[in-house]
Amino acid sequence: MALESIEPQKLKLYNYWRSYCSQRVRIAFNLKGLDYEYKAVDLSKDEQFDPEYEKLNPVKYVPTLVDGEVVVADSFAIILYLEEKYPQHPLLPKDLKKKALNIQIASIVTSTIQPRQNLPVEIDFIEGRFDLDKKLLWAQHYLNKGFTALEKLIKDCAGKYATGDEIQMADVFLEPQIHAGITRFEIDMSKFPTLARLHEAYMKIPEFQAAVPEIQQDAPRGS
Repeated sequence: MALESIEPQKLKLYNYWRSYCSQRVRIAFNLKGLDYEYKAVDLSKDEQFDPEYEKLNPVKYVPTLVDGEVVVADSFAIILYLEEKYPQHPLLPKDLKKKALNIQIASIVTSTIQPRQNLPVEIDFIEGRFDLDKKLLWAQHYLNKGFTALEKLIKDCAGKYATGDEIQMADVFLEPQIHAGITRFEIDMSKFPTLARLHEAYMKIPEFQAAVPEIQQDAPRGS
């Protein structure tokens, strides 16, 4: 009697085209050569508050990874999970000093810059208090502050990429934030020559190109 082959379950990524957190996970997927099912969660329509989605992600943010019975929310946690389970194209170096630097850069992006200009902050705090110009100034202030710190941190250690000549975790976290700074928040990147150079390098890499927000399947046409 022949045994039926059991097909491995496809990874599912619940994400939103414009989410920088989602973009960094898409980059990690691409670098590791992982096939996944793209599950769009439209934040503009409050789909993150759907009770079925809340069962997966009680915080009601994106992204969320479903790997069989394993559910992981938060982009940092997802990328660390992928790093452990799928070791191809490692994103963290073995060298302890360089590993710490990569994690530090990722942490600056996720804890110092990105939360200040994401959708919940805009809706819960900024909306109704500031006009459009002041909203932009708010985002620019924190982006410039974070970019200034990152520029100082990496200018003397950057190689072809942020922490050397290999694409690592720092690059995965940096590019979505730089992309947003340029395309959405009108940041003058001439003040950050290292970051600007890195952005140009990232945009030549297919795995980064494929994760760009504007070409995702749920992105509005002409975005």
